Amino acid sequence: MTRLGILISGRGSNMLALAEAIRDGRIPNTEIAIVVSDKANAPGIERAKELGIKTQIVERRRRSREDHDRETLKVLKSHQVDFVCLAGYMRVLSAYFLEEFRDRILNIHPSLLPAFPGLNAQLQAIEHGVKWTGCTVHFVDETLDGGPIIAQRAIPVTEDDTEESLSARILEQEHQLYPDAVAFVVSGKYELAGRRVLRKP
Repeated sequence: MTRLGILISGRGSNMLALAEAIRDGRIPNTEIAIVVSDKANAPGIERAKELGIKTQIVERRRRSREDHDRETLKVLKSHQVDFVCLAGYMRVLSAYFLEEFRDRILNIHPSLLPAFPGLNAQLQAIEHGVKWTGCTVHFVDETLDGGPIIAQRAIPVTEDDTEESLSARILEQEHQLYPDAVAFVVSGKYELAGRRVLRKP
């Protein structure tokens, strides 16, 4: 049984999408071991509790990034977590954290990386006038939204799109793509070749 640790900062909608996919068998032989939030008032924590998922708050409390990460890691390790999934976790991970879970941290980002990394990716897409955008699931490394790409899904950008309307349509795709990507990774049917994630035959 593969054990996931999910880190959130807000509503946790992608966490809920993963939980639903696990329940429905779309991510087989997998369970959510713990949901951790860096914010005590994150709505996703209550939603996780309603689903019977263990939760824990690890607040920043003006600590250094590494100090905060060390406490978060202690929680994850105490729950024997195999993979870490970032689901709207609004904090850059320290090198220490990355090394502890090297090639085992996944993130979902609302653009077709490497285009528009960082914040406000949907607004960036509109302002740049691109015709297509979407979402990307990738492994997390030391670069900003720059780790090896696991999966992507594209949608058209319409002329009347606003940041809000585009964000909503991308989010719908995120809720489908993230479970698919996690299922692929926990299956072990891939290999990393430099920056490429290759499907094993």
